[in-house]
Amino acid sequence: KCRDPCPGSCGIYATCNTVKHVPQCVCQNGYTGDPFSGCSLIQQIPTEGPKMPCNPSPCGANAICKERNGAGSCSCLPEYFGDPYTGCRPECVTNSDCDRSKSCMNNKCRDPCPGVCGLNAECRVINHSPSCYCPVGYTGDPTLSCYIQPLLDPEPPSNPCVPSPCGPYSQCRPVNNHAVCSCQTDYIGTPPACRPECMVSSECPQDKACVRKKCIDPCPGTCGSNGRCQVVNHSPICSCPPGYNGDPFVRCFKEQPPPADVPTNPCVPSPCGPNSVCREIGNTPACSCLDSYIGRPPNCRPECTINAECPGNLACSKERCKDPCPGSCGIYASCITINHSPQCNCEPGYTGDPFAGCSLIPQVVPTEGPKMPCNPSPCGANAICKERNGAGSCMCLPEYFGDPYTGCRPEC
Repeated sequence: KCRDPCPGSCGIYATCNTVKHVPQCVCQNGYTGDPFSGCSLIQQIPTEGPKMPCNPSPCGANAICKERNGAGSCSCLPEYFGDPYTGCRPECVTNSDCDRSKSCMNNKCRDPCPGVCGLNAECRVINHSPSCYCPVGYTGDPTLSCYIQPLLDPEPPSNPCVPSPCGPYSQCRPVNNHAVCSCQTDYIGTPPACRPECMVSSECPQDKACVRKKCIDPCPGTCGSNGRCQVVNHSPICSCPPGYNGDPFVRCFKEQPPPADVPTNPCVPSPCGPNSVCREIGNTPACSCLDSYIGRPPNCRPECTINAECPGNLACSKERCKDPCPGSCGIYASCITINHSPQCNCEPGYTGDPFAGCSLIPQVVPTEGPKMPCNPSPCGANAICKERNGAGSCMCLPEYFGDPYTGCRPEC
């Protein structure tokens, strides 16, 4: 059959292309050696010293530089957007960057209501700030708890803290029938203008970042083992200290001395060509053809690749010229090779399908009995005769083609 000769022809890390029925093997990019036996990775020659494309950093504000394959690449910090080479920005810096129904919290536009109002209270956002109200039929401090307003109970003593005059993020305490206002824990300012320590990092010192509305050092837990962290414009910048290299976000390794010179191998890459083997003798390459290949390096080749390269009584099988007859014919059949193809015929005194098996012709007394249109067979070579309604019909054997009355042939 006509088949792709590539499978199994090339070594590891090699690619194969078929040119004029012959497989051609080539090492993949970054690999060298004999592609027919196996390619190996090209060893990188150490340079005078590793470049540090990220020191100094080419990145803009709120961007980090990572080294990949000797080149620096800038990318925005998580939850920052824009061009990392000119500067990245958060989703928002101040409340005015958000819709009037949202507040800028941790550089993101969010609903400021969750967790602000008390039980049964309703929250409305007015000009970026949350305001708490007790719904109709309820009364109380909306920042603490609203309860159902009694209908028949006598009016309780007035509470100067209901409703609260203190504003958002504050707490009210009645003292001598007067409201005393103070900011809630972790909030700064003076009521009614209480606010968190920060909403965006720009409200913190340069070496701090706004995390959970507080100005803290963003470095702890950011860099990898042996990494060095510096805060630049509120953002943590990781780098490996002098004498170390690696990914500062994962781990920095101490630099190793350059490896000693390795003696060269005259057989790497192989000068012998395809289908050959190289042996080092006295620091000199000695080339020879692989087993089952003929010729002289660098022109080693298989004995054959197609039938036409073999004598007419042989066929090309697994790149060797061999007799195709063994195993081709059935029992009591003889085989001859014609034009590289096995031809099977029943031996004298036998009949049947010579490719499946012949059987002895039964001796019968001539009578005027029924005719046997298939004896003798009217069919050509590689065809069988089958009787249908007293008439003979010829057809080619499986995997043979042509006119069954003159002779069938294999595919190739």
